[in-house]
Amino acid sequence: MCNELYGDRPLAQVFRDIAASGYEAVELAPYTLGKPVTEVSTSERERIRMLADDAGIGFTGLHWLLAKTDGLHVAAAEPAVRRRTLDHLIALSRLCADLGGSVLVFGSPGQRSTPPGMSRAEAAERALSLFREWAPHAEADGTIICLESLPAAETDYLNTIGEVIDLVEAIDSPAVQLVFDVKSASAEPTPVPELIRLAAPHLAYVQANDANRGGPGFGDTDFVPVFAALAEVGYDGYVSVEAFEAPTGIDDVAERSIEYLRRSSAAAAAL
Repeated sequence: MCNELYGDRPLAQVFRDIAASGYEAVELAPYTLGKPVTEVSTSERERIRMLADDAGIGFTGLHWLLAKTDGLHVAAAEPAVRRRTLDHLIALSRLCADLGGSVLVFGSPGQRSTPPGMSRAEAAERALSLFREWAPHAEADGTIICLESLPAAETDYLNTIGEVIDLVEAIDSPAVQLVFDVKSASAEPTPVPELIRLAAPHLAYVQANDANRGGPGFGDTDFVPVFAALAEVGYDGYVSVEAFEAPTGIDDVAERSIEYLRRSSAAAAAL
C-alpha cells in the first residue's frame, strides 16, 4: 500500500493502519518524510525501519521519486541541474536499500516531460543518458529502477508499455526494469492482459488502481483478467495498491481495495 494516501498522519500510525488493513508492506513516497533525502540521517532511517518492523510490515520500495522537489529534471540541459537530479536519485537508491526495499518506481511526470525549447528527441536522449548513469548505483545498492508508462494527459515521455520496454532494452541493465501500473495501462487501446504479456520479460513490480484513479474495485476495471495474466506470465512479486482518491475515507479504501484484490485473485485462480 502506498503511504501518501494517508496524508499527515504520523508514520508510525500510517504503518499500523496499513498493517491493520491486511497489507504486508508499504510503498513509500520520499516527500512524506518532510525533508530532502540527503538530510535523512542514518539514525532516522533505522527508526523508520523499526517503526515498520513494530507494525509488522516491510517496505517494497519508493515511488514519487521527484515529487515536491525543486528544479530537478531527468532531461535538464543545464549540467548543474542534471548533476543534482542524478545525485538525488542515487541518494534515493541508498535510502530504499537502507529501509529494506528494492523497488524504485519512476513516474514523476512533471520532471520527465520535454522541457520548453527542447525537442522530444533531445529530451529522450538526455533522460536515457541519466538513467544509464543511475543504473549501476541502483544495482550496487541491490535496488531496481522500475520505469512507469504514463498517459499522454500527464506527460509526453514514455506513454506506453512498448516505449518503456524500448528504453529498458536500450539501457540493458538488470537494475532497470518496468512497473506495470493498471491505471496507466488502461489508457492504452491494447487490452491490459495483452500488455502484461508484452511486459513480462521486464516486469518487476505491479501497481493496482482503477482506471478512474481510485482504489481497485472502486470503478469498472476488472482485476480478474489482470491476475490471470500475471499468473500466466509467472509474476510472483508484490501488487501494491496506489489509490489517488479516497471518497469513502482512507481506511475504507485501503480495506476494500485489498478485499477486492483477494477476491479477484481467487477468482482468477479458479479459471
